[in-house]
Amino acid sequence: MFTPDIYRARRAALAQQVGSGLILLIGNADSPMNYTDNIYHFRQDSSFLYFFGLDLPGLAAVIDVEADSATLFGDDGGLDSIVWTGPLPSLAEQAQAVAVSQTLALSKLDGVVSRARDGGRKVHYLPPYRAEHRVWLAELLQLYVAAVDDAASESLTRAVIALRSVKSAEEIAEMENALEVAYRMHMLAMRSSRPGVKEQEVVGLMTGLAQSQGRALAYPVIFSRDGHILHNHGHGYTLKAGDLVVNDAGAESPLHYASDITRTIPVAGRFNDRQKLVYQAVLDAQLAAINAMKPGVPYREVHDLAARVLVSGLAPTGLFKGDAAEVVASGAYALVFPHGLGHHIGLDVHDMEALNENWVGYGEGVERASEFGRKSLRLGRPLREGWVVTVEPGAYFIPALIERWAAEQRHAGLIDYDVARQYADFGGIRIEDDVLITADGARVLGKPIPKTIAEIEALASA
Repeated sequence: MFTPDIYRARRAALAQQVGSGLILLIGNADSPMNYTDNIYHFRQDSSFLYFFGLDLPGLAAVIDVEADSATLFGDDGGLDSIVWTGPLPSLAEQAQAVAVSQTLALSKLDGVVSRARDGGRKVHYLPPYRAEHRVWLAELLQLYVAAVDDAASESLTRAVIALRSVKSAEEIAEMENALEVAYRMHMLAMRSSRPGVKEQEVVGLMTGLAQSQGRALAYPVIFSRDGHILHNHGHGYTLKAGDLVVNDAGAESPLHYASDITRTIPVAGRFNDRQKLVYQAVLDAQLAAINAMKPGVPYREVHDLAARVLVSGLAPTGLFKGDAAEVVASGAYALVFPHGLGHHIGLDVHDMEALNENWVGYGEGVERASEFGRKSLRLGRPLREGWVVTVEPGAYFIPALIERWAAEQRHAGLIDYDVARQYADFGGIRIEDDVLITADGARVLGKPIPKTIAEIEALASA
């Protein structure tokens, strides 16, 4: 964990922003796969980790703003528990590591919350993303389950977003740690993606590498020659020469900070001419975006810049007709770039989006768009020093989308659908890095992972 003073300072900053009342943070519990004792890999709630640091199931915490106090709620294991898990430090001992001096049994939480509620004090809690948390909160606060989400505290949610958005030096070090493992995963994948190898074999190698370092994956691996299917988690295809494979894979640090990296791999070790042209257009878009990033620049403008560079790079194909600025302004570019340029990353791979995606990514005079493509941009507001965001432009040729738009004659004056159909078997390309916003620009985090055509071909064909 971080030092106790870090957790104490985070809680103090949170209390100051919220102003009054009780702040209730609920940790995650074990989740059964198919019966009670056969559980999914445990992952603690990220906001609980941020403020209380303890990576154990069955915990909750309360910050009493007026009393300037914090209490951890949980139960120490008895002999039956020790038989299965071995001895663990007591909750009181673990609380000391995060600068908490008061602990109570979990059964006492109901009384603490009830007294606050009966006394007219506000009980602040974050929007729940697990069904069992909705039920628990409903019981604690005497609400209908259906009313729990709407009663979540806006002031607490916005305060947590503000605090977690800006990464400290210690957090950046954790993310660099996660990126070291991601680097090794991607290098292994580039060397292993050969004709005749199944996708699942490469996924297994990357997963095993992460686990051999005691790490969890930051998210389920996307490794697919069908890269035009953006979240394709099927890994049953046998690779062949000429395939392009989109590899979107990252690991967590020991304290659960995420890495999120994508590279696109030519299976036979060489891009063909058509692949080179599209790949270079995507890479140029990513490099232009990173070069434009600095505090105060709205990320939506960076997204549009990347889209213009991408459209310009695809000009030799004849896919788009007219000026790149016009193509992007019209939304026609989304035929090949239907998602946003990037998102916050930190303790969550899509950092804090469970709290409220629009509060995380918009505001400050920037409203979320409603049109296809740009509406999927998760972050549009001006960048700030200390943020870490992903930069992940792509180009995808999605047969169903091409045919739908062609039938509708959507943007017919700006798109040559005959050309688009010629690329229906292309698949997709995405290039992604994690980028820290600095005082006067931006810095790609982690050890450089090959991404130029020459670098990738040299490694993939070795």
